[in-house]
Amino acid sequence: MLQTILLQVDSTATAANAQSINYLTLLLKGGVVIYPILFLLFMALFFIIERYLFIKAASNIDFGFLRSLKDNILRGDLRTAATLCKSTNLPIARILEKGITRIGRPVKDIESAMEIQSNLEVSKMEKNMGYLGLIAGIAPILGFIGTILGIIRIFYDIGTTGNFTIEIIANGLYEKMISSCSGLVVGLVGYIGYHGINMMIDKFGIHLQATVMDFLDTLNEPVR
Repeated sequence: MLQTILLQVDSTATAANAQSINYLTLLLKGGVVIYPILFLLFMALFFIIERYLFIKAASNIDFGFLRSLKDNILRGDLRTAATLCKSTNLPIARILEKGITRIGRPVKDIESAMEIQSNLEVSKMEKNMGYLGLIAGIAPILGFIGTILGIIRIFYDIGTTGNFTIEIIANGLYEKMISSCSGLVVGLVGYIGYHGINMMIDKFGIHLQATVMDFLDTLNEPVR
């Protein structure tokens, strides 16, 4: 009984391994177009992970830093507030520093300086996003090109050999349509990553606006 179970487990594992190898072999039957599609997949994953980690770290808001900064401003100690911003490597600190160094000027000048710095910080977050959007558009097109080239090859072989059977056409088509499926999958990954990262950037922009408004309200409070 135990031997039978072990044999069944072994056969199941062997079948699973064979199936995984078959999937890889099947993928490589998509033609030469599969290789640039796989390259695009690796690039898309790299950009998604890199941007996610960068934005996650940059959008971190240290509320202790904000409280300390507000206390220094209310005490009129602008030099300490500016130094605190310089020692904090966060986009929000650089934005607030621009406002602190312009305290004493008209409010519109302070808002303008902080808005310009906010746009610079957001543009840093959007770095490489254009490539991710490009991958989302190019990958499906490459997949369709691979399928079309495969169909052309099938009919060329039929025309030169005169061998026309359903099996030849079916086998050729299912292999060539692998490139279309792969291109669509990579395009979907790029599309989801592109819009997901943009949602993170939009959320960060909302936090920036709220913090800037709170900073401007602090300037209107009387000095302690």
